[in-house]
Order: sequence, then C-alpha cells, then structure tokens
Amino acid sequence: MIRGPLLGEFMGTFIMMLLGDGVVAGVLLKRTKAEGSGWMAITTAWGFAVLCGIFTANLFGSPDAHLNPAITLALAVQTGSFARFLPYLLAQVSGAFVAAVVVWLFYLPHWKITEDQSAKLGVFCTAPAIRSYGSNLFSEIVATFVLVLVVGSISSKLVLSTGAAAGLSPFLVGCLVWALGLSLGATTGYAINPARDFGPRLAHAVLPIAGKGHSDWAYSWVPVLGPLLGASLAGGVLRLIGA
Repeated sequence: MIRGPLLGEFMGTFIMMLLGDGVVAGVLLKRTKAEGSGWMAITTAWGFAVLCGIFTANLFGSPDAHLNPAITLALAVQTGSFARFLPYLLAQVSGAFVAAVVVWLFYLPHWKITEDQSAKLGVFCTAPAIRSYGSNLFSEIVATFVLVLVVGSISSKLVLSTGAAAGLSPFLVGCLVWALGLSLGATTGYAINPARDFGPRLAHAVLPIAGKGHSDWAYSWVPVLGPLLGASLAGGVLRLIGA
C-alpha cells in the first residue's frame, strides 16, 4: 500500500490546482470555449476544485486534507507540533507544480495565440489589481485568517459534537473558498495558499511557454508571507480558545 498523508497531500493539491488553474486558463486564454467567462466562473470553479481536492486527498491517505501550507502551519501553531509542516509543504508545492505543468500541456495551442503576457502569468499565479505591497499583504493576511478561522470552526470539537458538519465539511470548505473569492478575493486574486502561488509560479518560470513574460518574482513574497502570517494568527486564536 502506498497510500499515506504525503501522497494524499500531493494528489489532493494536484487535483485542486489542476481544476483551479484550469478554469483560469479557460477564462483568460484566447479561443477557448470559456474565454471571458469572468470572475464568477473562476471563483465558483475554485470552490469546487477545493472540494474535489479534499476528497482526493482523503482517498490517497490524508484524512486531514490540508492542501495548503497555511492550514498546516495553523494546525502546528494550534497544537504546538511542527513535525508535519516541512514534509506537507513539500508535498503541497510539488502537487501544485505538477498540476501547473499539466494545465500548460492541456491548453498548449492556446498559449501561442494569446498575446497578453499578464494573462498567461495569471493562469499560474496571483497578481494584485492595484500593486500596493502593504495593502496586498494585508488582503492576504485577512483572507487567510478568515479561511483558517472558519475551517477551524467547521472542524472544531464543539461543532462536530453536534453532528452538524460531520459529513459536510468538504462541501462547507468549498463554499467558504467560493465566498472568500467573491468577497475578499478581488484585490489580490486570493492566493490564501503559498503552495497555490509558488508552485505554479515556478512552473511558469521554467516552462517554455510561448510568448511568456517574466514571472513577477518581485510580488511573489506577498502570496507566501501573507497567508502564513494570517494562518499563524488564526492558529493562535484557535489555540487560545481551545478549539
């Protein structure tokens, strides 16, 4: 049996990112059937992508299905145990990277006819609507804080003891990500997940994408540091209240 938490995190993140980056490619690249579908299509598909990623992670051996270094870090802060953070981080980033490569291959003919370099980069990683590093960082901190706090609420002993969310947790988390995209995602593209941004950004940097520009590493620290800070704060709150 090769099932286990690391394979689960890799496969769950892979499926989540394949579907998530896939919808962005469909919306942004030229001459796809979904071209120009807009923000509602992206946020909706991302919510379902998270749902599918959670179930996939469960299937392959990760019952917690973090799919996100921010979630892993928050749990480490909450419990005081950091042993899983680095291996989970590597599995999550690797899954996101491989998914980005598959998305590139899947839409291969469309890169050549898409001239907008920012659109090509946007398939892989996030970018702010208005570049203001302090404001962008704050957006990622707040959005990730809400993500972790509500995920912690859904999975808390108090809520689970009522039976209210026992079988609904993956669906509720998917709805949460959908809501975050609609409500708090318009400023930065709501990375809320360092692996979701860094893995595909790295793929953009190394892949021979037709007509691509730079990978905007000057901004890349924001969707990494912001979620980690927001998650740490939320993890501290959950620890404080004994969730």
